[in-house]
Amino acid sequence: MMAGNPTMSSSLRTMVIYDSYFGNTEQIAKAIGDAFESGEEVEVVKVSEVDPGKLTQLKCLIVGSPTRAFRPTAAINDVIKKAPSLKGVKVAAFDTRIAKEDTNSRVLGFMVNVFGYAAKPISDALVKKGGTLAVPPEGFYVVDSEGPLKDGELERASEWARKISG
Repeated sequence: MMAGNPTMSSSLRTMVIYDSYFGNTEQIAKAIGDAFESGEEVEVVKVSEVDPGKLTQLKCLIVGSPTRAFRPTAAINDVIKKAPSLKGVKVAAFDTRIAKEDTNSRVLGFMVNVFGYAAKPISDALVKKGGTLAVPPEGFYVVDSEGPLKDGELERASEWARKISG
């Protein structure tokens, strides 16, 4: 993964923006960033450090959030709301979540069926901003609300990212 290089054309950049409470979504975001070809400029940025000016002329924007109350975090929603037009930008969204079958709660399972997870509303918001969906939204699984990630999720994140970059 390359840090931002001002000599490279900004139109060739990929940015992965994430929010994370317990480090699980951050791990997924970094695995996604690392999966891009070494010649591509990829910047992985925590949502609190996003410079809105850097969101212009991106080639690809990937946004991820932990699922909190069936939604993305307020910070992720805010950065998308403030983002410039994403016309011509490939976009993708991901979240971290507990599998509903791991909750042992019929009520929670019902609520997940009704309200869903964070990735879909992120994806919808990015498309509404003009982005072109590169791949369907994806969820990566944690064992419990504070983690850790389930085995194999970092590898799955890398595979998902290769679909975006390919």
